[in-house]
Amino acid sequence: MAAKPKDTSRYTEMRNSKALRDFFIHDKFEAGIKLVGTEVKSIRGGQAQITDAFARIEKGDVWLYGAYIQEYSHGGLSQHAPRRVRKLLLNANEIRKIRQAVETGGKTIVALRMYFKEALVKVEIALATGKKQFDKRADIRKREGDLEARKALKFRK
Repeated sequence: MAAKPKDTSRYTEMRNSKALRDFFIHDKFEAGIKLVGTEVKSIRGGQAQITDAFARIEKGDVWLYGAYIQEYSHGGLSQHAPRRVRKLLLNANEIRKIRQAVETGGKTIVALRMYFKEALVKVEIALATGKKQFDKRADIRKREGDLEARKALKFRK
């Protein structure tokens, strides 16, 4: 019997698990990201995190802060800084929509996931508003209620 092929998609998508817990997500955008070669190789190897990543609009461009991409092990002298600021590539209409929402609505830009789309690295960003403590508690209460209902149905069968 032949060995099962490896699931490579598992390593090529990084998710921000804190984002859905701490924020209400409104609009989502797919953005390209400007990287150097060693960063792409590290991402392909699953050596990246976007848990604390957020974006800002500065001088008409969108910049990603807080994303961690580990240095490539075989990079040699041309290594990148792991927590450097990276430019996100969006079209002008999307940047305008994001800027208006941030300036008027008190929203923030949060990175949700980083993934490969064919050979290109993409970042899914979202406009989000922060949850208050009681909102988080309500989510936990709802999740626990759903879990108990599923357990009751399981024992009933």
